Amino acid sequence: MRYILGIDTSSYTTSVALIKEESNEILADERKVLEVKKGQKGLRQQEAVFQHLKNLPELYEKIPYDLSNIKIVSVSSKPRNAENSYMPVFIAGRNFGKVISDTLNCEFLEYSHQENHIAASIINNYKNIDEFLAVHISGGTTEFLSCNKAIKGFDIKIVGGTKDITFGQLIDRLGIMMGFIFPCGKYMEEYIKDKTFEKITRPRLIKGSYINLSGMENYFGNLLNKYSKEVIITSLFDYIAEYIVHIISSLSHLQHKTLIISGGVASNSYIRNYITKSVKGYEVLFPAVNNSSDNALGLAYLPIIDRWHNEIKTN
Repeated sequence: MRYILGIDTSSYTTSVALIKEESNEILADERKVLEVKKGQKGLRQQEAVFQHLKNLPELYEKIPYDLSNIKIVSVSSKPRNAENSYMPVFIAGRNFGKVISDTLNCEFLEYSHQENHIAASIINNYKNIDEFLAVHISGGTTEFLSCNKAIKGFDIKIVGGTKDITFGQLIDRLGIMMGFIFPCGKYMEEYIKDKTFEKITRPRLIKGSYINLSGMENYFGNLLNKYSKEVIITSLFDYIAEYIVHIISSLSHLQHKTLIISGGVASNSYIRNYITKSVKGYEVLFPAVNNSSDNALGLAYLPIIDRWHNEIKTN
């Protein structure tokens, strides 16, 4: 019996996952969203690290299997595959995983949080994917990525994104203004579920694959005294979905045939549906809704994905 343990400690969630290597069976998927006081727009890194240190042992103890069978510990140790990419939150999970690896005398692998999100999107399709365009849209990231499978993880080149705040931050900041609990996206989506509202004029979309969003925070914020929450939320989701499709269209010259949409914002059903209906020329892959948000499943699968492409597929 060989298990792979994945650990991810993001700015929003503590996550651990356990997979049976022989069958790819998910044995455990434990997550705990970090606590944010009402009215706050997030956590400082030191506050998040403290919560991770508290959460990790609790989640690890919930796994009802013989953990001496862990043969690989796979962790996210940085935000992305780039020089000097660093956030303190990932050190909590990295160090916890290293202690487990040293104690069990097993293999220890480090990946990026971004690779984790990508892997979580292809856990059912990885045997057919070598190169693709990925859209990573979360609370901390809005990036469009040209990706190729590497010996370990992925070779990733940023080809588009936001220059200031992210789509996730735009949603959360406006959600806080409207009185929703952070992180706000799922509560805003529930608020408008199964309802239709009038359309309002939205700002025009700028050409190119890199954009600024801080002006949009002011634009939609100024509408709060003119329109209902329902109208503003619907228009905001429509605007974000339109912009994502707009940027994807501007990157058609890269000639990728597969499009992967990952990250917490990708769980939004309004945005998913718009992208699915509007994007042409790609095979569009979304992770399961539950796996769009921060998780450790991608990390647990990455050693399996690597092995498939390096050993099995090439033979």
